[in-house]
Amino acid sequence: MIQAVITVFIFGVTLYLIFSERLNRTTAAMAGAVVMVTAGMLGGFYDGAKALAAVDFHTLGLLFGMMTLVALLEPTGFFEVLAIWAARFSQGKPLRLLVLLGSVTTFLSMFLDNVTTVVLIAPVSIMVCEILGISPVPILMSEALLSDTGGVATLIGDPPNVLIASAAKFSFVDFLTHALPVVVVAWLATLALLSYLFRRELWATPANREAVLGLNPAEAVRDGRTMRRVLLVLGLTILLFFFEEPLQLSPAHLALGAAAAAMVWTKPDVRQLFARIEWGVLIFFGALFIMVGGLEAAGVLAATAALLGNIGNGHPILLGLAVLWAVAALSAVVDNVPITIALIPVIQGLGEAGISISALWWALAFGAGFGGNATIIGSTANIVVASLSERTRFPITAALWNRRGLPAALLTCVTASVLFAAFYPLLAK
Repeated sequence: MIQAVITVFIFGVTLYLIFSERLNRTTAAMAGAVVMVTAGMLGGFYDGAKALAAVDFHTLGLLFGMMTLVALLEPTGFFEVLAIWAARFSQGKPLRLLVLLGSVTTFLSMFLDNVTTVVLIAPVSIMVCEILGISPVPILMSEALLSDTGGVATLIGDPPNVLIASAAKFSFVDFLTHALPVVVVAWLATLALLSYLFRRELWATPANREAVLGLNPAEAVRDGRTMRRVLLVLGLTILLFFFEEPLQLSPAHLALGAAAAAMVWTKPDVRQLFARIEWGVLIFFGALFIMVGGLEAAGVLAATAALLGNIGNGHPILLGLAVLWAVAALSAVVDNVPITIALIPVIQGLGEAGISISALWWALAFGAGFGGNATIIGSTANIVVASLSERTRFPITAALWNRRGLPAALLTCVTASVLFAAFYPLLAK
């Protein structure tokens, strides 16, 4: 009992430090991991060997491989080209611009880390909005919200999906057949809602509408040769994701292999390349794995699984909806990554107790992905666009996000709940 209280306290304080931003999230997670292992060693229930075993290196390998490919693409100008083409196709119409840039961001977020995609697309979106003389707020918020929503559709679209796939042994195709249909409906509903919520800004006629037509995508290309080579490797990698089961290769193996192949082919400056990789994110993940391992060693997760099992024995659909909404609510105030990491062993415990958990994995994915839209700190992508907006005349505030993001989060969660209940037999397979 004392061990459980201590580990919960350590985990709770760490989450508070992350949520309050009193410390950088990586710093807080590292400190929490060290304290967790120390407490475990003193209490005799957790040590360095168990902490190392708790780290999911398949997840870290997949993230590192995809980050490397993105880091290779970033200086080529590829992402700017996509944004400029979308702006030209919009013909300077704000509503069409929102749909196009939101679609581009969503599509990329299905195959690349959504945070990285937003970081690269958002500055160009601001540039286009400044040329048109319109507020970038609807575009930026839509990119973050639609990116978070669309990222749920694929195994590599959102960090929680990577974690869930690794734990549940789901393939890339599993996400396309189970998550993608739900995401398509939720995405369309979100797009329609955002078009209504931002109708005043989106139906205004820009003063400089013709200026956007003068943007030349070719001028944004800085290294066409490297761009083509990395895109070829990335395309082949995504294709291989569809055949990971017959090839008996893990997503991490494919991603790391693709990163190595792209580096050998393009011969980048390794120091500059690795400087563009988000090492803090990888360390953050590793530290969270260690802390959750401490919770598991102290019996906290087993007790939680037993509590949820009382619901699941008689009402499997109710249990799934409870997981979906609980995770969504937590993801609105705490990063969805630690929430997902903490609940994975709980769901596994339910499975060991004889409860069917196949559908619960999808409930976890939907809740973690959609719930983060509710607040400005609900996902890293939200924080990124809010920070970038502060450089403009139209900063995105927490209050503004609550008025626009919270309705979007509620709509997607309601949509996912209805579809989860309606198609539970299919999701449970």
